[in-house]
Amino acid sequence: MAENIRQLPIGVQSFEKLRQGGYIYVDKTRYVYNLVHSAGQYFLSRPRRFGKSLFLSTLAAYWEGRKELFEGLAIEEMEKGNKEAWQPYPVFYFDFNGENYQHDTALEDVLDKHLREWEAIYGCQAQGTLSGRFQKLLITAAEKTGRRCVVLVDEYDKPLLEVLEKDELEEHNKAVFKGFFGTLKSYDKYLQFVFITGVTKFSKVSIFSDLNQLNDISLYQKYAGICGITEAELAKAFAPEIEELAHQLGLSRDSCLAKLKKMYDGYHFHPQGEGIYNPFSLLKAFDERNLGAYWFATGTPTFLVRRLKTMHFDVRQFTQKTLETNDRILSDYRTDNPNPLPLLYQTGYLTIVDYDPQARLYTLGFPNEEVKYGFLESLLPEYTPEAGSGNGKDIFALRRRLLAGDTDGMREILTALFASIPYTSNDAPFEHYFQSVLYMVFTLLDQFVQCEVHSSRGRADCIVETEQFVYIFEFKVDKPAQEALQQIEDKGYAAPFAADPRQVFKIGVSFDSEKRSLAEWLVNI
Repeated sequence: MAENIRQLPIGVQSFEKLRQGGYIYVDKTRYVYNLVHSAGQYFLSRPRRFGKSLFLSTLAAYWEGRKELFEGLAIEEMEKGNKEAWQPYPVFYFDFNGENYQHDTALEDVLDKHLREWEAIYGCQAQGTLSGRFQKLLITAAEKTGRRCVVLVDEYDKPLLEVLEKDELEEHNKAVFKGFFGTLKSYDKYLQFVFITGVTKFSKVSIFSDLNQLNDISLYQKYAGICGITEAELAKAFAPEIEELAHQLGLSRDSCLAKLKKMYDGYHFHPQGEGIYNPFSLLKAFDERNLGAYWFATGTPTFLVRRLKTMHFDVRQFTQKTLETNDRILSDYRTDNPNPLPLLYQTGYLTIVDYDPQARLYTLGFPNEEVKYGFLESLLPEYTPEAGSGNGKDIFALRRRLLAGDTDGMREILTALFASIPYTSNDAPFEHYFQSVLYMVFTLLDQFVQCEVHSSRGRADCIVETEQFVYIFEFKVDKPAQEALQQIEDKGYAAPFAADPRQVFKIGVSFDSEKRSLAEWLVNI
C-alpha cells in the first residue's frame, strides 16, 4: 500500500500551525460561529487531551481576524455577507498549560508574564496588583482599538489540580483566581466574549461563584461534539488512515472500525449526544498503526485510585450500571467532596451511559475498553501489590494458566495475589477486598478470554471460556469449598455447556476472612 504522507495533528494545539502546516483538520468551526454570534461568556469542561486547547486557539484566530486560516471551512461560508466578520478584536489568551505550579508564587508568576507581554503591546505600566493591571489593560485595549475585549482562558484548573494534595497551596491559588478573574464581573462593559476551559469545574472558585453570567455549556446537547471526534467525522476525515490501519492489522475496513469503536469511542457529554471518540488515542492509533492505550498512558490517575481505595468504593459498580448522579452533582467538584463521581466523570474515566428523564438521573460507566482496562490495571495494585510486580503472579500469568487448563497454576497465582493484600486498621472488611480483587482480576481477564463476572442470584459467580476450556467458579467466605462446588451442581450452572465439546472445570473456592487468604480450592471435572 502507498505510504501515508498525510500529517496527523498529534499534540498540535495551535490552529495557525495546523492550518499552515497542512495537517488534517476535523472542521469544528460551526461551533465557533454559533458561539461568537451569541457573544456570551462560556465555560467548557472536557477531559485532558481532548482538543480544548486547539478549539481555544481557533477562537483566538477568529477574533484576531485571521480570515486566511479559515479558507474552505464551514465558517467561511457561514460568514458570507457579514460585513462585521473577521474584524480584529483585542484578545487576551491565558494559557495555564506547560507550567509547574508546585511553588508558592508559580501562579502569580504566570499571570505576571502574560500581563507584561500585553502591557508592552498597549503601552501600560506594570504597576499595582495583578487584578488592577488586568483591569487597566481591559480599559486601555478597548479605548485604543475601539472594540471590546476577548478573554480566553485555557486549562484554568491546572494550577489547582497539580496541588490537590497540598491544601495550603490549593487554597492560595484559589484566592489568586478570586482576586484576578473576579475582575471580569465588574468590567463586563469592556468584554465582547469570554471562554474558559478546564478539566474540572471547581464549584467554590470565584470564576464560577462570582461570574454568574458564565454559561456552562459542558452538558449542552448542541455542543456535545465540540471536542473529540464523532463517527461521521472519523469516516469523512480519516478514510485513508482507516484503510491503512485495517491492512496493518489484517482486518476488513468494517472490522477495523468496530475495533476502533470498542477501544476509543463511547464518550457522551449529553444523554442524547452522539458518541465521541478520544481524539488523542485515535490519532496515535493511526500514526503507530496499532490499537494501544495511548490516552491512558499519558497520565496515570494516582490520586483517584488512592481515593477510591481509601473510601472503600465498591468497584463492581463501574460495570453494573448502578453509578447514578444528577447534573448538579456531575458538574460540581470539590476537593473535600466524598463523592468521587464528579471528578471521575470530568477527568474522562467515566461517561454518561444512560439517563432517566423522569428522575433526571444520569448513569455513569466506563466509555470504552482503553479506559476500563487501563483504570482497573492502575487500581488493582492498590489492593494487591503483587498484581503489578511482573513476577509471574499477574493477570498475564493467570491467562497462560487458563489457556493451558492448569488449575493448580491458577490456584497458586490467586493465592499469591490474596496473600499480598496489605492490612491496616483502617482497611475495609475482608469481604470488600475479596469481592473487589476478584472483580478486577476477572474483568481484566476479559481482554484475553471470554469472562463474565456475576453478582445476581441464580448465576455462577464467574464463568471463563477459552477455545478449549470452560471454567465455572463459585466463591465463598468462611464456608467450605465443598459447599461452593455443591452449589454449582445443585443450581445447574454447568447445564448450558452439557453439549459443549470443551472440557468444563467446576471450581469451588473458599476464602478465610480472619487470615485474609485463599483457604480451599476444589476442582471437579
